[in-house]
Amino acid sequence: MKPKKSYPKEVYLNGEWLQPEAAKISVFDRGFMLGDGIYEVAPFYRGKPFKLKEHLDRLQYCLNEIRIDFDAYSLEKLIFKALERAGLTESDAAVYIQVTRGVAPRTHHFPEKVKPTLLLYVFPVKLEGFEEKSWKVSVAEDFRWYRCDIKSISLLANSMANEEALSTGFDEQLLIRDGYFTEGSHTSIFFVKNGRVYTHPEGPEILSGITRQVVLDLCKELEIPCKEKALHLNELPEVDEIFLTGTTTQVMVVDSVQHKGKEIFRLQGDSVTAKIQQAFIERVGE
Repeated sequence: MKPKKSYPKEVYLNGEWLQPEAAKISVFDRGFMLGDGIYEVAPFYRGKPFKLKEHLDRLQYCLNEIRIDFDAYSLEKLIFKALERAGLTESDAAVYIQVTRGVAPRTHHFPEKVKPTLLLYVFPVKLEGFEEKSWKVSVAEDFRWYRCDIKSISLLANSMANEEALSTGFDEQLLIRDGYFTEGSHTSIFFVKNGRVYTHPEGPEILSGITRQVVLDLCKELEIPCKEKALHLNELPEVDEIFLTGTTTQVMVVDSVQHKGKEIFRLQGDSVTAKIQQAFIERVGE
């Protein structure tokens, strides 16, 4: 079932707090025209930020990579103001940030001296209880571009992959490139084989997930062997557990995997995943 979404109560757009229906941009905004922009989502647990600096670090990295001149760290006070205005200072929530190159006559090259467009808003999310759920997922070819490390607002390929999964009764679609798992349409992938955790190494083929890094740190603290190595589709019969991570997904166990109409993985036990989930819950509660 596709989750239902609603608009936030208000948004911050280029210096103004506005009702969603009053927030307008030019048709010549390069985000609208070309998908020329970056976005970020950061969580708040009971009103407290979790890894906000790391999320702003990633936002700044992506802005630098596509040469948008904008200071991501200048948003910190604004983020807390948005949380306060939304009445979510003691609730689970997330902040959405989007920066586009701005408004200019349409060209393929980057225009000069353009003021970036900033959109920011906070929305409530349910972050409790993820450890009580499990997902069934499908597998398909990864046909996205080759700079997945850039958190671009150009998400058509990701949207198509996620729509294919949800419209066919799955919770997520795992992507493979030349037979090797990269990531999900909006999640990072972890495999557990013989007590060792595997995940795709950092690089242009995946987004550098903040929750992904938290899990890698937790594995080290828990003394769970972990290796950043891409797994091939043919290795799936050797895998004992699979879990997915993301800002609002957190740490989600995978119950089953289907590829080309056939079930190729079924969860037998989740001891390693459960240990990581519990450690994650304790970490965000600190």
